[in-house]
Amino acid sequence: MRTQLLLLPLPRRTYQNAARQLQAGRTRRAFDQLQRANIVKGLFLSSGIIKGSVTTQDKILDTVEIIRHRYQYRGFIHLKVMPGAEYDQLVRAMQLADRISINLEGPTETRLSALAPKKHFQTELLQLLGWAHQIRTTRGIRASSVTQFVVGAVGDTDLELLSLSEKLHRQMSLTRAYYSAFNPVTDTPFENVTATLPKREYRLYQSSFLLRDYGWSVEELPLEGEGNLRLDVDPKRAWADANLSQKPLDVMQADRQQLLRVPGIGPKAADAILQARRTGHLTDLAHLRKLGIAAPERAAPYILLDGRRPPLQLSLF
Repeated sequence: MRTQLLLLPLPRRTYQNAARQLQAGRTRRAFDQLQRANIVKGLFLSSGIIKGSVTTQDKILDTVEIIRHRYQYRGFIHLKVMPGAEYDQLVRAMQLADRISINLEGPTETRLSALAPKKHFQTELLQLLGWAHQIRTTRGIRASSVTQFVVGAVGDTDLELLSLSEKLHRQMSLTRAYYSAFNPVTDTPFENVTATLPKREYRLYQSSFLLRDYGWSVEELPLEGEGNLRLDVDPKRAWADANLSQKPLDVMQADRQQLLRVPGIGPKAADAILQARRTGHLTDLAHLRKLGIAAPERAAPYILLDGRRPPLQLSLF
């Protein structure tokens, strides 16, 4: 079996990420040599499907088991789980790895069928994410799970992608959804499909973080008529322009969830504001800056301080 080895370099090293196509035995030995030389700090192990998903998954697991047990590697390992892998294989993968990837590619059965007709959305992929959640909750195995979507190749909408992402975060304890803007490749069925703008991928990530880290719901996202996000403005600001421009939020009265709707205020900043309110009064943007809010000017159009809109300093350029 030919596996893909991605080596993650230590910070401030000059080594670049390396991807090597190696036989399984060479993969194990190469990784052991590099981690002993302190060149790498983690491993991502993947493969194409060879002789079926179950056989391929066994080869991946055999490789990483030797790395863990024979070579006594205790660092970070991220494993790819093949579509249609068996339950016991998933358990074994989660026992050996810190993170597993189960890539859905499309947000619905229809979209996946257009992308990869031989893959089955529910039984080969979504079921695996459900099993991973069950394994974490019933067996106490801590390995996290992530997924990836191809964006824009088959007419998928941001609403479809983000609705499924929200469901996976809430119901299956997904750690993160990755979005990959489609780029056509020659001599493939999609070579004439227009590439997806990188900005769309970026807006999806911004929205995904609002769902995962800020307690937003898909219904709150400023989606346009066709179910897609605006590309010219970030989703949090678009929401604030529509909801807070005429009804600014009083920083001294707002609860945590309300503060998290304000541009420039994230979870740490919201907590800092709540803590500061217990002992003092926030009356101008300088007070917010002292709390660690790097750019309180971003929040200024949408908030009240001391019962008034804070004055904005006009740019000199």
